[in-house]
This record gives sequence, structure tokens and C-alpha cells, in this order.
Amino acid sequence: MRLARVIGSVVATRKHRTLVGAKLLLTQPVDRDGQPVGGVQLAVDSVGAGVGELVLLVLEGRAAGAALGRRAAPVDAAIVGIVDPTG
Repeated sequence: MRLARVIGSVVATRKHRTLVGAKLLLTQPVDRDGQPVGGVQLAVDSVGAGVGELVLLVLEGRAAGAALGRRAAPVDAAIVGIVDPTG
């Protein structure tokens, strides 16, 4: 799992049938201090995250699909939690 900040959304005119209705977001992985680390990652949202929020990503294909409840979906990254900044 990895921390990331949601930096944008993606609109897909065509998707794999298992992803119809799924929300796609662009995320920037960050370190503990919130500093960008690595490249931008496309992720499927399962928690209703929005732009600017700090989120928890699952980056394993099988685990990401399972987290979404879409085991057969071609997913490399899934947003599985929103980090509460006051916690």
C-alpha cells in the first residue's frame, strides 16, 4: 500500500466491461511528509475520494481488483481509503 494525493480525474469514453461505472482518478504518490515521490498513477476509486485528498492505494493487480469487488477487472491500482488529516 502507498499514500498518494488525488490530483485529477479521468474520463474514459471506452472502458473494459468490468469497469463500467467505476470512477478513475489520477494520483501522485507521496512520502510521509506529503512530498511527491515517483510518477503519477491512474487508480480506480472505491471510496468516493476527491481531488486534493490524501488517499491509500493498493498497487497489486489482484489485490486492487479484490478491493474493488471486481476480481476480473484489469486494475493495477485502487483507492481503498481516505486519510483523515486530523487523525
